[in-house]
Amino acid sequence: MPGFFGKIKTNRVKCQQYRDQRKKMSIDKALMDRSDSKCELCGSEEGLEAYTVAPKDDAIVICSTCAASIDEPTSDEKHWNCLHDSMWSTEPAVQVMAFRLLTQLGAQDQLDMLYLEDDVKAWAEEGLAAEKQEPTRDANGTILVEGDSVSIIKDLVVKGAGFTAKQGTTVKNIRMVPGDPTHIQGRVNGTMIFIISAFLKKL
Repeated sequence: MPGFFGKIKTNRVKCQQYRDQRKKMSIDKALMDRSDSKCELCGSEEGLEAYTVAPKDDAIVICSTCAASIDEPTSDEKHWNCLHDSMWSTEPAVQVMAFRLLTQLGAQDQLDMLYLEDDVKAWAEEGLAAEKQEPTRDANGTILVEGDSVSIIKDLVVKGAGFTAKQGTTVKNIRMVPGDPTHIQGRVNGTMIFIISAFLKKL
């Protein structure tokens, strides 16, 4: 029987490797090529996924370990020692994430050494400001986040677009508006528009 259970364990490992491979395939090939199929923050090759560095659409490759605490880096400060290396990346999106994470960790010595071009620093700081702003809420006070689906609760005339966004219209995959928690962006009738969040209900 030991041989039988050994085969089960081997098959489980192969299944996990297959799932990891499928996940890697779902990431843009150019992104995987750029990262050399490794996490761009810590260098791990396990559980890779694409992470969008808001408010831009640029993404970096991160591993499951980084993903677990990237929103609250203080929960695993030891892991983020990896930033001492990745902060020197020449990729702007990686530089932005290193800056944000080091700022949240209070790592002033590293921040003093980190040089960012003006536009990259503005991008990094914009993301930090967005994290501190008041949350965007729907008509019921429910917090809305990037990617949510919402329903319009009253007819809204869309100025300059020549149509009315009808009550009951579903808006999928909404985007937040940096610096403005009272509006969201969403696509209605094929047009990306700004909508007052108080006229929406989260689905």
